[in-house]
Amino acid sequence: MMPSTADVRPTIAATAAPVLGEAEFREFQRLMFEVAGIHMPAGKRTMVAGRLAKRIKVLALAGYAEYWRHLKTNPAEKQVAVDLLTTNETYFFREPRHFEFLRDQILKAQSSRGCIRLWSAACSSGEEAYTLAMVLSEVLGPAGWEVLASDISTQVLEKARGGRYPMTRADRIPTECLKRYCLKGIGEAAGTLMVDPVLRSRVQFQQINLNTRLPDVGLFDVIFLRNVMIYFNAETKQQIIARLQTCLRPGGYLIIGHSETLNGLQNGLEVVSPSIYRKQP
Repeated sequence: MMPSTADVRPTIAATAAPVLGEAEFREFQRLMFEVAGIHMPAGKRTMVAGRLAKRIKVLALAGYAEYWRHLKTNPAEKQVAVDLLTTNETYFFREPRHFEFLRDQILKAQSSRGCIRLWSAACSSGEEAYTLAMVLSEVLGPAGWEVLASDISTQVLEKARGGRYPMTRADRIPTECLKRYCLKGIGEAAGTLMVDPVLRSRVQFQQINLNTRLPDVGLFDVIFLRNVMIYFNAETKQQIIARLQTCLRPGGYLIIGHSETLNGLQNGLEVVSPSIYRKQP
């Protein structure tokens, strides 16, 4: 016997996708600002709903309000939410003029100063950090340099440590670097590349939230903080730049994205060229 229409309708309603209401969206906005200093405008509401929907389904929760209540009593889940809502877009040798400047202007001028330290301060899935390691190795050889790579997202850091990427990511890697520092996947790993373990071992990955007091990471000759500032308001930008300046050696460089600027925020930093700043000696 077929069920009546009345029997079917409640089932359809019960399985409908949850809707992210305005009140719940404001809570997630507040979470991201408090934890990461990231401002999510109203236009990001659909993005937030989409990224959290699968997680809500995995946890078998009724909707976004219940997920928010779950977050408040579960610190580990709060980190999962931050991971899901953090935008991570990068690739090897992105904005190549920065790496040319690093190679030709910074490294060659400082090659006799002992160990050179670089920090990829928002490394995402690791491509920038490994690009830095390739450039350092090409100019300085296997010793005399260190790379720290950090991100707020534990999820992307796990991927970064593995050093495995789709082969399509190889397009921008110079041929010599590709041959020297990358391995081509075969068998089940076909279609992927892996950063050579020797180079991979030279990059230290660490979870660091730039929106809070920084851990003791020492001083650096160059800090890369690219394509991140667009997510912060002016006050947060100023606080983050002030923190990073304390980690720069006198005469050290801070490099941001080509589309970003530190106008009004670069106290103690001099402009070398657009997106490249130098700490006063």
